[in-house]
Amino acid sequence: MKHSYLLKGGLLSLVLLIFATLSFAQTKVSGRVVSGDDDEPIPGVNIIEKGTANGTITDGNGNYSIQVEGPTSVLQFSFVGYQATEQPVGNQSTIDISMAASVSELSEVVVIGYGAAKKEDLTGSVKAISTADFNQGSITSPQELLNGKVPGVQITNAGGAPGAESTIRIRGGSSLTASNDPLIVIDGVPIDNQKISGMNNNLNTINPNDIETFTVLKDASATAIYGSRASNGVIIITTKKGRAGGLSFDYNGNVAVNTVPKTIDNLSTTQFRDLYTERFGNDPDLMALLGDAQTDWQDAILRTSVTTDHNASVSGSIKDWLPYRASVGYSYNEGILKTSELERFTGNINLNPKFFDDHLKVDMSLKGMNIENRFADTGTIFGAIGFDPTQVIRDETEFAPYGGYFTWLTPNGQPIDIAPGNPVATLQQKTDRSTVNRFIGNVQLDYKLHFLPELHVNLNLGTDRSKAGGNVVTDPMGAFDFAAFQNGGANRRYDEKKRNELLDLYLQYIHTFEETDLTLDVMGGYSYQHFWREQTETDVFGNGNIRNPEKIERSENFLISFFGRMNLNWKSKYLITATLRNDNSSRFSEDNRAGIFPSLAASWNINNEAFLKESQTISQLKLRLGYGITGQQDIGADYGYLGIYTRGQTTAQAIGYDANGNPIFVQTIRPEGYDENLKWETTTTYNAGIDFGFFDDRLTGSLDGYYRITDDLLNEIPIAAGSNLSNQLVTNVGSLENKGFEFSLDGVLIQNTDWYWTLGVNATYNENEITKLTQVDDPSYKGVETGDIEGGTGNRVQIHSVGYPAFSFYVLEQIYDDNGKPIEGAYVDRDNNGIINDDDRYRYKNSAPAVLLGINSRLTYHDWDFSFSGRASIGNYVYNNVNSNSAFYNNLQVNGRFTGNTTTDIYNTNFQNPQYFSDYYVEDASYFRLDNVMVGYNFHEIFGGKWHARVYATVNNVFVLSGYSGLDPEVFNGIDRNVYPRPRTFLLGVNLGF
Repeated sequence: MKHSYLLKGGLLSLVLLIFATLSFAQTKVSGRVVSGDDDEPIPGVNIIEKGTANGTITDGNGNYSIQVEGPTSVLQFSFVGYQATEQPVGNQSTIDISMAASVSELSEVVVIGYGAAKKEDLTGSVKAISTADFNQGSITSPQELLNGKVPGVQITNAGGAPGAESTIRIRGGSSLTASNDPLIVIDGVPIDNQKISGMNNNLNTINPNDIETFTVLKDASATAIYGSRASNGVIIITTKKGRAGGLSFDYNGNVAVNTVPKTIDNLSTTQFRDLYTERFGNDPDLMALLGDAQTDWQDAILRTSVTTDHNASVSGSIKDWLPYRASVGYSYNEGILKTSELERFTGNINLNPKFFDDHLKVDMSLKGMNIENRFADTGTIFGAIGFDPTQVIRDETEFAPYGGYFTWLTPNGQPIDIAPGNPVATLQQKTDRSTVNRFIGNVQLDYKLHFLPELHVNLNLGTDRSKAGGNVVTDPMGAFDFAAFQNGGANRRYDEKKRNELLDLYLQYIHTFEETDLTLDVMGGYSYQHFWREQTETDVFGNGNIRNPEKIERSENFLISFFGRMNLNWKSKYLITATLRNDNSSRFSEDNRAGIFPSLAASWNINNEAFLKESQTISQLKLRLGYGITGQQDIGADYGYLGIYTRGQTTAQAIGYDANGNPIFVQTIRPEGYDENLKWETTTTYNAGIDFGFFDDRLTGSLDGYYRITDDLLNEIPIAAGSNLSNQLVTNVGSLENKGFEFSLDGVLIQNTDWYWTLGVNATYNENEITKLTQVDDPSYKGVETGDIEGGTGNRVQIHSVGYPAFSFYVLEQIYDDNGKPIEGAYVDRDNNGIINDDDRYRYKNSAPAVLLGINSRLTYHDWDFSFSGRASIGNYVYNNVNSNSAFYNNLQVNGRFTGNTTTDIYNTNFQNPQYFSDYYVEDASYFRLDNVMVGYNFHEIFGGKWHARVYATVNNVFVLSGYSGLDPEVFNGIDRNVYPRPRTFLLGVNLGF
């Protein structure tokens, strides 16, 4: 492999770093830490040499001893219930510290929309996750860092492909057709949710090692400042920045092995041959179709693969006025499906200078990425399940015209055009590569006026630019693509450019009225964002003939907004937040362009009342109430209110014949359906919550209840046949409700001189119901069918119906025999008319879980640390499309021309023909997944005492507990088909720094 030298280099660097951990003498500092209230010693205080992983804790008498780099070192002291403090070492060998009591949890600063606030001052439902809380292990995409950490947030990976897309849902979906994705804001730049060609996951732009915090805004009182695009919540990502102090260098490298934990349970060669012989043993022509090999096709396309990741950063400050941090990263991820791989280079620079006696603060962030993908055809996974295991993979002599790969042939030796393609040939003879370059940069200026320091002017200029291109090349000998094979192969080329430009300008005035202890914080501003994209695509055969007409698409949209927020804080007890945003989207006509999105929230810090202020038990107690309206305009089309035309195929219409008798074709154009009155979809949210902390915040948590109503749903409705329009129209019709509860609890269970143990759990309950789908109530209207499946033509097994959850399964009720086996074609006649048809289908379960659970824990013992995290999903149902499209006897051979395998589910059903709409295939897919387990060890005194190191090992996707019969129960939207297996990953890594 061309990257093998990189993998070897990664392994070598790990080995060298691990064996280089020899101890040397350092400057020794010792002392005692006591409470500022009573001078009593504090055991278990965390003491860290700033900018390093070098640390220790105090003993039972408050004493400590630590080796540090030298006089320039700074010690950081922290302990639950006390204010963190720093102390420069200088020439001191003894440093005693007196720590002041503090509710540190409440003093934490949290990034919010257009600014930051202390956690104590928040009125909305906000959750912040920082580096200490992140998931560990083989992390390629940023969202994997917080999976299972935040109540109300569900993250579903699309499979185990390198850089696979992840679907993020906050408090369920609030829309049917428009986007349900949250708004992602990276260092102040809201990014476009639409993917760029050639890259599955938008967030792959950022190296996970560069991320400092995630802040999740969940309720409308927290998100309404972003107005449109905020109906589905907001995730704010902040990258690491430089800090005042000396130069520090950090390196993080790892090598991982990815294994295949499970494959689809299809018939083995022996089982297939026995079953085939049982059914066709008396027909010599059909028996002649069998081969003599024993091939495990899933094993032939899957592999154990290797992944490596390296990230190096340098940070510090130039003369105490220019903090900086710069990093470079390299990742290589070899997928467990053969030929799939991802190679990524990232770079990140953050500069944060201050000028004019700190009146002008500048935050500059620059992020660049280059990613090289090779995509494997995931259809080969399903193809491997159904391919005849008695056939050879290759025979260089018999199948030489097809690259030596087994191919189903007609009697005259030509490939059978409708036969399944050899899965291995598809992977090897089809090359799908892409290159993506992306840059995200912004500069934010915050000026505190000299003549009025309480007034700040903030200007944020940002851009997000992408360029992508790719080729999908089919080998001329690739018989799996019959049209390409006949025409000398094929080459599809695509290119895309995207620009996202941002200008935010706002004023913020903060003043405390001393006589009343009232703080007023008022902010108002303007935002401009422009999205532009251009796509081109050519698709030609190897002989020069055009396979599909050239596509050129250009599009853009604008979002111009005015926003304001007012915070009132009286005595740090009573807080009120009001926001208002006016968004104007070019996706709607001038009459409907403006959307007004208000919110109002209040909170009561009960712990600051006199009757609780001296409490030794309750350290924080806050009540929160919130109300707000947010909007949605992300419908995937920039001109939905305009009439547009779509070109048909070049061979769409024959108008006659030429002199040689060949048909003369013309390209037709077709009008698309449109609604000139298209307008904003709006979501109204009510939220009530309580935050609590006990025993100096040794135990903290929150409980939230919410109710969300979405009106004017942007929904696809059918258009009557014969209208000469496309068969679906996007318009505003219908309403949807979500309601639920969220709970989180985090505790420090043990904290002493030897042990430190934390445990966190969270739970979410959500239910969803469609309350309206038509302009006029129509009890006979069944709803909007959705949920495309493999098998048949146009088959769908889900529906949006009034009175039911979105994406409810729409199936027939299976009848079973006395042995519990499904009876083929036997279904409940629900309308009692003696006929089984679509009118007998019913709504049965849905794909969204009723309950989500998360658990995480961290345990340290001296220099050792151990952590794990896991998730549970309860009440989610999955339609097993793999079985429904495979497990029937007519799959064993087709018209006497070729054979096919099936899954072992055929022993349960004995179906002769497919039964796509049977509720037998809708399974309870509740599960518990242990996402990762990690163990690490810290070395403090290496390379002359100037370096520190940490060696760690992790296992990702440790196990899954579920009753689901398919490959993996974690399936977004509940239809299991062509799922790329999620690998089980074993990783060895090292952190090194000075």
